[in-house]
Amino acid sequence: MRKIIILSGAGISAESGLKTFRDSDGLWEGYNVMEVASPEGWRKNRSLVLDFYNQRRRQLKTVEPNAAHKALVDLEEKFDVHIITQNVDDLHERAGSSQVLHLHGELLKARSSVDEDLILDWYEDICEGDLCKKNSQLRPHIVWFGELVPLLEPAIELTAKADYIIIVGTSMQVYPAASLIHYAKPEAKIYFIDPKPNIASQKNLKVIAEKASTGVPIVVEQMLNS
Repeated sequence: MRKIIILSGAGISAESGLKTFRDSDGLWEGYNVMEVASPEGWRKNRSLVLDFYNQRRRQLKTVEPNAAHKALVDLEEKFDVHIITQNVDDLHERAGSSQVLHLHGELLKARSSVDEDLILDWYEDICEGDLCKKNSQLRPHIVWFGELVPLLEPAIELTAKADYIIIVGTSMQVYPAASLIHYAKPEAKIYFIDPKPNIASQKNLKVIAEKASTGVPIVVEQMLNS
């Protein structure tokens, strides 16, 4: 079975009503990202960080997968599909995708602040005093700036085996996620879906100048009928 990798970013979830990670002014929901998305911010003001992600978790419960998320599920009828996402939401899973790798962590999980491998499903607020079994404060299961991306190696291995790569909702400018494309096979066919693409179609690269909710169904239909 031919293998497809989908590299997805904030743009696909934005159409469901989730804000992208960083606005043009460098703020996220009015916060400097380093205050709420770095180990330094956590050490400086733990309650602020917990409150910030508690708000994001509550917001996530109010939105639904959109046409882009849903269309990607159809590819599993014919292909071995893996989604590698920079997003921390669960919209791919809720749409029905069965193999999703979250490079930057997951909003609906919490983890120990002393053992990064001690991870719990967590759907409500994380409060000060919520402890793991090692008696340490739980923190959001999010990869913050300055932290290693533990799932990068598995993502590289998946990308290197792909026959097709679909890039949607991301400009591929954020590292280390942006480095994944460099591991693709030379003969892999790439689809780049972006309403304002910064590249043009060329050999083995097809650019679809559409937003995710319209561009993804176009690509999926083409692939299923090929």
